Amino acid sequence: MQISSLVKNELRALSIPNKSVAMQRFFKTGKGEYGEGDLFIGVSVPNQRLIAKAYYNDATQKDIEDLLDSEFHEERLTSVFILVLKYKSDKKINGHKKWVDLYLKKTHRINNWDLVDSSAHFILGDWLLERDRSILLSLAKSNLLWENRISIVSTLQFIRNNDIKDAILITQKLMYHPHDLIHKACGWMLREAWQKQPDAIESFLDHFASKMPRTMLRYTIEKLDEDTRQYYLKLS
Repeated sequence: MQISSLVKNELRALSIPNKSVAMQRFFKTGKGEYGEGDLFIGVSVPNQRLIAKAYYNDATQKDIEDLLDSEFHEERLTSVFILVLKYKSDKKINGHKKWVDLYLKKTHRINNWDLVDSSAHFILGDWLLERDRSILLSLAKSNLLWENRISIVSTLQFIRNNDIKDAILITQKLMYHPHDLIHKACGWMLREAWQKQPDAIESFLDHFASKMPRTMLRYTIEKLDEDTRQYYLKLS
């Protein structure tokens, strides 16, 4: 039996139907919402991670693609966990590029914020640490919401290595994005960058706080002292 089929069977064995209803509400699956039409079977994230860890070593690219193409959210998320584990494992033998290529091929299936946030910096961000990063600008300009989020969340890996310039650059490109999921992601990255280089981010805020979406600003300044937070909020 294919690994993808085994993974699906394991997930179904752990599914809780009542949980799936709550998850569909949480991930905004209603008409016109960002997760419109997404389906859930009701499996917790810790259980998905355990299944991914159990099967990733034997999973093939075909298995991962099969899971990514699933209509069920948990099957896609579990495939993302497997993909991250494959990338990290094969990086040790310099065989990880194929997983980056697969990730970029399947960005349209990394189609909710938790899938993006569980993978973008671990795969694409890590790959780009010592490489040309122009792909992030292309993703930021995409008409696909999830590619926009991938572009900014990927910079978390750079930030963790004390490199914040791309987080600032991508944030500027996404400053007037229409969706609050992007505002939140940009604010999250700026907040992380502030912890590395507070002066640089506060300088950025001096120039852009008055132009930033309120949600983006609130996420950015979350860890600043109260007086400084109020100062920037009054600029918006």
